[in-house]
Amino acid sequence: MDIAIKLSLLSSGVFLLFGMISGVIKYRFTMTSQDSHAPVYIDIAHRASFLYSFAALVIAKLLEFSPYTEVVKLLISVIPLTFFALTIMGYLITGLKNRTNNMFIEKNFITTWFMYFLIVGEIGGMILIIWGFIFTQFL
Repeated sequence: MDIAIKLSLLSSGVFLLFGMISGVIKYRFTMTSQDSHAPVYIDIAHRASFLYSFAALVIAKLLEFSPYTEVVKLLISVIPLTFFALTIMGYLITGLKNRTNNMFIEKNFITTWFMYFLIVGEIGGMILIIWGFIFTQFL
């Protein structure tokens, strides 16, 4: 098993664990708030962690069939995985600050350029990963 697959599997496990931990954080906020609700972005971090966990598993499985070199596989997997992790952390930080309004109301580096990089990195990485699978399995 090459390093890209190992890293994807590790990321999947870490995201799953963080989903569980953020569930405890969500529970704590829910039990101590006046309205029995956690901050919106704590809830989003909790859910996103689980979704990204499974996305990392898909990446790992697709990489098993990749024709690319180990270095290329590592690069095209690290980019989306890094953005997954940064996104979860952004949600958590916003939730811990108890910002309940939409974070995109304020135009700044994160809501503009970071999002452009995220879009290109996540979609571009997945296109390359899927293309590698198609190349080895169908062509």
